[in-house]
This record gives sequence, structure tokens and C-alpha cells, in this order.
Amino acid sequence: MYKLIRSILFLFNPELIHHFSFSCIKYLSKIPGFSILMHFFYSTNSKDLEIEVFGLKFKNRVGLAAGFDKDAKLYNELSSFGFGFIEVGTVTPLPQEGNPKPRLFRLKSDQAIINRMGFNNSGLKSIVKNLKDKHTDIIIGGNIGKNKITKNEEAVKDYILCFEALFPYVNYFVVNVSSPNTPGLRDLQDKDPLTNLLNTLQKINLSMQKRKPILLKIAPDLTNEQLDDIVDIVKFTKIDGVVATNTTINRDGLIESQNKLNSIGNGGLSGKPLKERSNEVIKYLSTKSNNSFPIIGVGGIHSANDALEKIKCGATLVQLYTGFVYEGPSLIKSINKSLLDYENN
Repeated sequence: MYKLIRSILFLFNPELIHHFSFSCIKYLSKIPGFSILMHFFYSTNSKDLEIEVFGLKFKNRVGLAAGFDKDAKLYNELSSFGFGFIEVGTVTPLPQEGNPKPRLFRLKSDQAIINRMGFNNSGLKSIVKNLKDKHTDIIIGGNIGKNKITKNEEAVKDYILCFEALFPYVNYFVVNVSSPNTPGLRDLQDKDPLTNLLNTLQKINLSMQKRKPILLKIAPDLTNEQLDDIVDIVKFTKIDGVVATNTTINRDGLIESQNKLNSIGNGGLSGKPLKERSNEVIKYLSTKSNNSFPIIGVGGIHSANDALEKIKCGATLVQLYTGFVYEGPSLIKSINKSLLDYENN
């Protein structure tokens, strides 16, 4: 059924369809019984799926990655689709439009997406307001970043603003310094600025009555030497884990024609082509750190087997984005059913 709907939706502009789908889900969720029906079709309720990670109890390992519900407008409705957790954002202190349109492109032959959205979001004040309207018990992650106009030398201030304002309303944080679509942002992944940023947030975190988990989202394009630095930084700053990985700027091995790729231009690639590199990064971090911190695996999960591969590589939790777009909500149930078999064997 979803594939039929997808074939129609894919005839139109991806960003337009994203907003249209949001409106449809919002509208349908107001119809009595719709959320119960979605829960019946897509949720897998079992104590065997529950897992405790960085002090939080997740109903299952399958989450929705940041970038889908940027403004925390749909997490209540999406909680009926079987997710164990939902990450909102990336949130910046000030609202920003993001990069010029078009900025979202499907590569259907590769089952991939290229985006150069540029942290478009409604800003901290609006997103906090939306999070105050929470009427679900699903775990919410807050993915935080800096505004485009903020210089890297001042970036820590943006992350502090987001951290302090979101603190009462999210269950964990993800520090995003790995998007390729904000100029200079990935420079913050260098060892010194990243250590300073995470240490600063940890000091604030420890001053709170009850600290909250902080994770770092990294790019798949890091070298092994840079990944070694990430392991050292996680240990030194005592943050709670890593999200691996964000989108890639690599275009190797794509089926799509070079002419189309040239016409699209810059942006981060997500979807099936990212799977192997994401798995490599997860396995490297897991091995190098002796499994000393949890990893959320994201990138190229289009099937239950893809999710299990990430867990076998060392991921504790997994997140969907492009796979959710291409495969629909039945993917969540498929993964959770496979996880039940995996946990019981």
C-alpha cells in the first residue's frame, strides 16, 4: 500500500511533499481512532524489546533521526508509528530559512536523498513551545547546532543557549557539528574546538539537579586518525555516546548519472549508499573504544537486516530517516520483529 502512495508522492517536489505529508498526518491524527489504528499496525509491544541506554529506558531500539521533525511539530503523532524514540531538530537559537531552494533531491535509482537544507528551523523559542505540548511518553532527543551567521569562535554560545532552553523538555542531547550544509561547521569536529565545546556543555550539565545524556553526531567522512580523536574526546569529556553517522559528501559508486549529480550540486547524501561507510565507522569506534560508550547507528537502514548489521557492528540503538521515506512505517515493525528474534536467540 505504501509503495503505491510513494509512487504518487515521488512525482512531486520532495520538500513540498514533506510538508504535505506532515499536514496529512496532523489532520488524520485528529480523527478518533487513527492513532490507535497506526499503533495497531506499526507498533510491536514487547518487554523483550526494551533496553536501557545511558540511563534511559527505551521501548525499543528504533528511533527517528533528526532532520525529519525539525521543529518538533509532529513527534506526538509519530509516536504512534512504533518508534522507540524521536530526535527533533537540528535546533538553532534563532530561526533561519536555511539554504536557497531547491535543496532536497531524490536519487530514486540509488534509494538515496541529497539535501543541503542548512539547518532550516523555526528557532529555539518556537520549538520549546512545541515541546511543552508533549502528550506522549516517547523518549525525545534534542539535536542542537549553531546559526549560520554565528562565527565558529562564538559557536559555543549558540550550543549553550540551545542546551539550557531545551533541558527541561528533552531526554537527551545530540551535539551536531557534522552537517555538511552549514559553512565551516565541520571545522568544529577538530580536536581542540570540539573538546572545548563538549567540556563546556558537560560543566553546565553537571550543575543541573539531574544531568542528561549528551551525544556527539559525527560525519562519515572522517579519517581513522580523526575517529581516534573522537574516541579520545568521548573518554576525556565523559559524554555519553556517539551518533554515527551524519550524511556524506562522497558520491562514489552511485547509479545516478554524473550529469544529474552535477545539476544537483553540493549537499549531504543519505540512504542506501551510506550504509557500508556508516557500518565501517560504527565498527571502528566500537572496536577502538572496547565498546566503552553506546553508539546510535544511522545511515542506509532500508530493511531489518540493515538494522541488525548495525547492531552487530556495535550500535546499541538505530535511527531511520531516508529508509523511512522510501520504505514507510512498516519498516519500523519489520525491524522490531527481527530484533525480537535476535534478542531471543
